[in-house]
Amino acid sequence: MAYYGSIEAGGTKFVCAVADEELKIIERISLPTTLPEATLEQVFAFFDSYDLTALGVGSFGPIDVNRKSSTYGYITSTPKPGWRNVDLLGALKARYDIPIAWTTDVNAAAYGEMHLGAGKDTQSCIYLTVGTGVGGGAVVNGVVLQGFSHPEMGHISVQRYPNDTLESTCPYHDNCLEGLAAGPALEKRTGIKGQLLASDHDVWAIVAFYLAQALMNYTLVLSPEKIILGGGVMKQAQLFPMIRESLKQQLGDYVALPPLEDYIVGCDLEENSGTMGCLLLAKEQCA
Repeated sequence: MAYYGSIEAGGTKFVCAVADEELKIIERISLPTTLPEATLEQVFAFFDSYDLTALGVGSFGPIDVNRKSSTYGYITSTPKPGWRNVDLLGALKARYDIPIAWTTDVNAAAYGEMHLGAGKDTQSCIYLTVGTGVGGGAVVNGVVLQGFSHPEMGHISVQRYPNDTLESTCPYHDNCLEGLAAGPALEKRTGIKGQLLASDHDVWAIVAFYLAQALMNYTLVLSPEKIILGGGVMKQAQLFPMIRESLKQQLGDYVALPPLEDYIVGCDLEENSGTMGCLLLAKEQCA
């Protein structure tokens, strides 16, 4: 029997799983992301008891996905202490002599949702997670999108909401989506953590405006068949109709979109989007 492994390597936790040929998960664990050596020791302890056929890895980033680069497989300029310029893929290859798929955590989530979740009847979708940060992955014509690097959808520049003077929470950019709409920005605006805010708080209109503006830009560039939103902030169900309405206003009927209730949706796989995407990518390594 073939066994496929999945590593959803997040800045807070590593979620590792093993599945059978039908991608039914046999075992799954969640490990805190500490320092690389200690984290990998626990990862190896989990996978060493299985004779893996292939492994899929979706990592927090930025990461190097350019096979021609001398740092291919590295986590590069992350602010995560201890993880900057860590050769994660190299460490895994040194331990396991098997095919390993390598991409971002959000690309893996997009792939999982396209095949098994909210986008399963499409060949193109975007997955955007909005939580402590904003990250996005894309699948175009059935293939995970990447070039010399991978998408960094959370750091696109956005025009400010009228009279919004918030100092961005992003250390790199004054006017990027993540710095103005992610969880830390919510808390900075209100003094209250997002999950504790009332659903009718005025701040949600600001968040919806920024997210809709970003979705407009993604739509105009990539024309995905589906946009799937996940992450802690998107657990606020009232945001979905607000984002759809704001997108309609900002786009101004320039592009004829599918019905917005079908175009902008939540994720079906919930916490399993990245894991299932990694397992699919692992299985494809052996096709």
